[in-house]
Amino acid sequence: MTARFKRLKTEMAEISIEQEVIKEGQRQVRTKIEDINEECEQLREATKQIIQQSANTQIRLAIMFNILKAREEGDFAKTRQLTQLLRNGACKNDLNHGSRFVHQSSEQRRPIAFVF
Repeated sequence: MTARFKRLKTEMAEISIEQEVIKEGQRQVRTKIEDINEECEQLREATKQIIQQSANTQIRLAIMFNILKAREEGDFAKTRQLTQLLRNGACKNDLNHGSRFVHQSSEQRRPIAFVF
């Protein structure tokens, strides 16, 4: 009976050690998953910023193209308006608010058609 008790005690100790190893492995896996999730979020944010910057660049290029077109047509009022729009930072990336605002005087508020 004593030998059997010692054997059971030894087996229980081994099982306890195995359980601790398993718990430690689970902690490590959990930490790795959290790190991966955090990195994914950072990549999502970086991708979002790159997409926004690309869109802003496309808008600036369209404005520049329209400035050239207005100059060719001799429409200097439109050229001035588009140049001012570009200088005022019509496409500045505002990551904190996710919006762009252009302040124009009432004489500058004329509809502008952009050609892409």
